[in-house]
Amino acid sequence: MSSCLINKANAMDHSGYIFTPYAAPDQTPFERLFDIFSELITHTSGDVDEALDWLGILDKEYNLTTPDYTLEDFIEDLKKKGYLKEELLPDGNGSLSITAKTERALRKNAMAQIFGNIRKSGRGNHNTKKSGQGEELTGDYRDFQFGDTFENIALTESLKNAQINNGLADFQLPERDLIVQDTHHQSQMSTVLMIDISHSMILYGEDRITPAKKVAMALAEFITSTYPKDTIDIIVFGNDAWPIQIKDLPYLIVGPYHTNPVAGLELAMDILRRKRNTNKQILMITDGKPSCLRLPDGQYYKNSNGLDQYIVDKCYTVAAQARKLHIPITTFMIAQDPYLQAFVDEFTKSNNGKAFFTGLQGLGEMIFHDYQTNRKKRLN
Repeated sequence: MSSCLINKANAMDHSGYIFTPYAAPDQTPFERLFDIFSELITHTSGDVDEALDWLGILDKEYNLTTPDYTLEDFIEDLKKKGYLKEELLPDGNGSLSITAKTERALRKNAMAQIFGNIRKSGRGNHNTKKSGQGEELTGDYRDFQFGDTFENIALTESLKNAQINNGLADFQLPERDLIVQDTHHQSQMSTVLMIDISHSMILYGEDRITPAKKVAMALAEFITSTYPKDTIDIIVFGNDAWPIQIKDLPYLIVGPYHTNPVAGLELAMDILRRKRNTNKQILMITDGKPSCLRLPDGQYYKNSNGLDQYIVDKCYTVAAQARKLHIPITTFMIAQDPYLQAFVDEFTKSNNGKAFFTGLQGLGEMIFHDYQTNRKKRLN
């Protein structure tokens, strides 16, 4: 049975529904192949040659190209449109790599896939329920206060007020009669997103790092485009923790690391301490138990067998420190191991934060909804 669209019939002409043939989105051959290439380049962590090899395999199996538009034509278009650049290697051979334009396209595609049709906010600020000086009108009026801008004075309402209070014989418009359009007080949110890059993120035949990357790209693009006054910092953690730039997300790979969330959380708190915003939060994506600490002498303490109480207690301590700084931690545990439940519950209690036990399916939507929920709670 062919797909079809269901359109509501005009109530004046017919009743019920009219079924019409489904029309696929009108995409050029380049656009269709670019969607697939974007997925592959994310999976290969920016390795263009590997992504093109996979694209060639898919082309042979599913006939993605035609004699009129070949894979070679697509590669040439990628270069012409500024998505690929050629670099000369020391051995004299050429190498293809993606450009900043591609990195941005990957983030936009990830946002579209995960968050769907998100309505962009005009100025991208968070509105609280407290009224005051701001840029978004509430629809209400209030008396003029010192510091209110001229642009927010409701001239018609102010003239009416002055007429009632003073009459028309000796018309004046004193400050006490001025009425302004009320605005939402605007606040900002600073977010640190922590991504686990320990070896378990690709173990057991399940690629967990690629969905985590896509979520990070989508969230970064969403915040920077929809709430430009907010900030987002990305941290990766394994044996240690370090910040990465948003543009580096497509290239993110896992390493032969244990899991040291304490290092990540301490770095996240250091970053957030330097933010002027009063509203701060940490989002952490991980799939395993804490198994590593860095000791004061620089050595690593590691234990992959069960939950090591020494490591666990350090996690509880840093969670409590974040709580004292009024920084909530939301943990997204992309694993279903029952023995982690008690640890995560206690960790969450220490911080007064939140935790979600989830698989990879729906991770992006869950993080998006949690971000929006946190925004409303923290800013209202």
